[in-house]
Amino acid sequence: MDIVLILKAVGIMSVLGLGFGALLGVTDKVFKVETDPKVDALRECLPGANCGACGYPGCDGYAAAVAAGKSEVGLCAVGGPKVSAKMAEIMGVEAAADTGRKVAVVACQGFADRCKTKGEYEGIHDCVAASMVNSGIKKCSYACFGLGTCERACPFDAIHIDPIKQIAVVDEEKCQSCGRCVAACPQHVLSMRPAERMVTVRCRNPVFGIKAKEQCENVCISCGACAKACQFGAITMVDHIPVIDHSKCIGCMACSDVCPTGAMNPKSEKRKIAYIDAEKCSGCNECTSYCKFGAIKGSEGEKHLVLKACTGCGLCVEHCKEQAIGLRTRWTSRDPKDKA
Repeated sequence: MDIVLILKAVGIMSVLGLGFGALLGVTDKVFKVETDPKVDALRECLPGANCGACGYPGCDGYAAAVAAGKSEVGLCAVGGPKVSAKMAEIMGVEAAADTGRKVAVVACQGFADRCKTKGEYEGIHDCVAASMVNSGIKKCSYACFGLGTCERACPFDAIHIDPIKQIAVVDEEKCQSCGRCVAACPQHVLSMRPAERMVTVRCRNPVFGIKAKEQCENVCISCGACAKACQFGAITMVDHIPVIDHSKCIGCMACSDVCPTGAMNPKSEKRKIAYIDAEKCSGCNECTSYCKFGAIKGSEGEKHLVLKACTGCGLCVEHCKEQAIGLRTRWTSRDPKDKA
């Protein structure tokens, strides 16, 4: 091949490259669109998860909407209160009050050996597909199918299908509150709940009594015992299912003590018990008048004693004028019968 032709070709390509580069540079300056500095600042403080929990197509879309006044600050579930505060500062507005971190929760205990199936499912390994076959694959119409649609929707590796239980299990430490698993679940067994909650309702089957037990061993039987046991008005029965108002719940876990099926699932490792400092106790009897569980023994003028019926609710601590009562981690199970 003629070396002269090769050099000519290289030269022509170089000239063309320089020409097009110069043209692009001029075009960029002439047609450059100035961006709103607020959009850039807002985008900079967002975490970049692009989860869509805010209702916009990624962090760029949300930043642009906030800057344009089309959306409010504080919708970034992943960023939480810190990001909300930064966005509010950029926009010159007041950040919304922090309502606390929320995590995804599975309202089902229909483990493989507890919840009956309608038959062997051999279709697409997807919960949405399974829900379209014979109204679902489990006898409980409200059960988790365990086919991993939520797992695939989670961008944070925070939810997995337990190989033994065969239902979804959430890693609350990894959960970023984006809610994508909630939106993906066709059974609606997933919902967002406060991370600091002490009790979780692990069932949403409204079928009453024995009929419910025919579907699942750990189903809520709608007996209402939990609502009756709650001394703080935090539980109401809605469509035969207990609903917890977490703003009223103080974590006494008395509801879980009376639940006959385990559908009220407590964080038992965080349960407290009251103790009385005998040197400070004056025997004023204030604590006994406020204890809703009969868990404090003692007559007026005597040193008082906390019994095993104590739920660790803390009311006695709040009302002790002598500051003689405190709470500590409970090492033994509660005995509701051991009361004054």
